[in-house]
Amino acid sequence: LKAAISVQFPCIELRGACCSSAPAASSPKRRREMGVSKNIAVLSGDGIGPEVMVEALKVLTKVATLYGHTFSFTEAPVGGAAWAATEAAGETPTHLPASTVEMCAKSDAIMFGSVGGPVDQQHEPRWKDCEKNALLGIRKRFNLANNLRPSKVYPFLSHLCPLKPSIIAAGVDVLVVRELVGGIYFGEHKREGDRAWDIMAYDVEGIKKPVIFAFEAARLRKKKVTVVDKANVLETSRLWREVAREVKVGYPDVELEFMYVDNAAMQIIQKPSAFDVICTENMFGDILSDAASVLPGSLGLMPSASLGDSVHMYEPSGGSAPDIAGKGVANPIAQILSGAMMMRYSFNLEAEAAAIETAVESVMKAGILTGDLLEAGQKDKAVSTSQMGDAVCAALKGP
Repeated sequence: LKAAISVQFPCIELRGACCSSAPAASSPKRRREMGVSKNIAVLSGDGIGPEVMVEALKVLTKVATLYGHTFSFTEAPVGGAAWAATEAAGETPTHLPASTVEMCAKSDAIMFGSVGGPVDQQHEPRWKDCEKNALLGIRKRFNLANNLRPSKVYPFLSHLCPLKPSIIAAGVDVLVVRELVGGIYFGEHKREGDRAWDIMAYDVEGIKKPVIFAFEAARLRKKKVTVVDKANVLETSRLWREVAREVKVGYPDVELEFMYVDNAAMQIIQKPSAFDVICTENMFGDILSDAASVLPGSLGLMPSASLGDSVHMYEPSGGSAPDIAGKGVANPIAQILSGAMMMRYSFNLEAEAAAIETAVESVMKAGILTGDLLEAGQKDKAVSTSQMGDAVCAALKGP
């Protein structure tokens, strides 16, 4: 199946043709019917962002070749990189230029790297409030209301998980769906004298979005949704339950269960294998997704997605790691798996998403690992960032 892949950066265009081993299409018409054409905004950002992004785009380009798609990637500055670029151009420095927002608005999806600088330089204008201005600015502009964070323990890397082998023996593959722009974080915060209060408020529409996303995601997985709340105390949690039950009617093939947040915090440590998709409000999701993030053993394995009304954004869960930037040792797997999530949730290309995930797993299972996935005495066996990306590309298989 032949394809032309256009990778567009500010002044660069790269084109690649498919490998000769790919199956041939019966006709150009058939190719058009099967393939899709998508424009993807690429915001590599700071630190290790650019180098892991290169590997993710390398993998996506190979996927496009194998499956007959056309992916056009357009780079735009964000974070400290955007501040430096706008300052150098004689413009008012900003972490999120209007041109970047405009480009994202014209795209079918956003691939985001990471933003932020060294801890000891946070007082400098380039880095002060960098993450807040860049990330929250994009979330607000595109109403990225639902955050998806998968947490998977690979059996061959189970020794990296902090839990006992007996606890994770049945396997761990959890997806946390967190409502991202409502709840107590966005309610009224006020203090008067020796009193203070924070208001948690939700409406039906604000709840329905993450719940629907959770059910849709579960349909592609093990078909189980756990809504986490505090319905024995909070009226907002009771509303969450009402909405979840209403949405469930449209998904008869998906199981629905409810769980109090305090119990969920225990169960995600004691019986993580019992969960498939967890859906919850903002603060509960903030806490539970962080608890789940330690299970795989490295943030380098943790992708995420933030889903909006018109466009979705995909990024690794880890930070910019400026201390290792430019050394070629960063793990690109989280960025690559973020691309797989883009295939699944933005483009509805489940086979392509699964192909990326399968390739990643096969590479790591073969012992091709970056340093963060190796124990102290084995660090000399670590592959570089680019070598990991090359290995995943080599392991990709087409339809």
